[in-house]
Amino acid sequence: MAIRVLYFFQDGCMACHEQEPILAEVEKLLGFSAERIDPLRERAYIRKYRLTVTPTILIERDGAEVARFEGLVHREQLEEAVRAHS
Repeated sequence: MAIRVLYFFQDGCMACHEQEPILAEVEKLLGFSAERIDPLRERAYIRKYRLTVTPTILIERDGAEVARFEGLVHREQLEEAVRAHS
């Protein structure tokens, strides 16, 4: 089964503003699309995924969380995690 990448962000978040082009670059390079979710607009995600900070990127495989990045993550780390769990 393919992995699922969830990207939690919020408007006005400077780290989220920096994260977006990094995520877009990795998506293009590795051929996947992350689900972009604003947890302030969809609050059920806050409890479900125990969110405490944005940006947060989660990688799930077969419905289980296999990687979590809280705060700004660099391209190399994100790319490595996606490759490792694909």
